[in-house]
Amino acid sequence: MTTPPLTLAAIRDGAEARVLHFGAMNDAYRNRLMSMGLTPGTVFKVERRAPMGDPIEISLRGFRLSLREVESREMRVEAV
Repeated sequence: MTTPPLTLAAIRDGAEARVLHFGAMNDAYRNRLMSMGLTPGTVFKVERRAPMGDPIEISLRGFRLSLREVESREMRVEAV
């Protein structure tokens, strides 16, 4: 039995995850994320969240990226 995909917003700080696919997200924003290397299959680490939970900072491919929580709820990931 497989577990359903999680959202990026559900991954705890310090954990690693792999991008599965993007949900209902603005095409331009999805393309921007993909152009920065956040493509399906990419493994990333959740570094930290701002005090109120937004934005979320992740690290991947040698750099850090901050994502809005609203968009992070549309990213489907699996824990690694």
